[in-house]
Amino acid sequence: MRVELFYFDGCPSWVEAEERLTEALRTAGHHDALVERRLVGSLEDAQSLAFVGSPSIRIDGNDPFATGDEPVGLACRLYETPAGRSGSPTLAQLLEVLS
Repeated sequence: MRVELFYFDGCPSWVEAEERLTEALRTAGHHDALVERRLVGSLEDAQSLAFVGSPSIRIDGNDPFATGDEPVGLACRLYETPAGRSGSPTLAQLLEVLS
C-alpha cells in the first residue's frame, strides 16, 4: 500500500493529519505502510500534481476524500467531519477509507 501526504509549508494542518494517518494505519493493521511526505513548493508543482490543498492524502494514488469540485492550488484544505469542518479527516474517517 502506497500512502502519500501532500502538503505545503504554509498550512499547519498537515502535521495533525500525518499523526492521525499514522495512527489509523497502525490501528487498521497496516504496520508496514509508511506515510510518504510530498512537499508541494509552488503553484506549478500544485498544478502538475493536481494538488487540491494541504493536507491531501492519497492511497495507492487515489484521494478518497476528493469530491472532484476542489480547486487546484496552494491552499489549506478543509474536510467535512461529524464535528464540522476541520483541517484534517478524523481518525474514524481515515479508518473507514483504509478498510
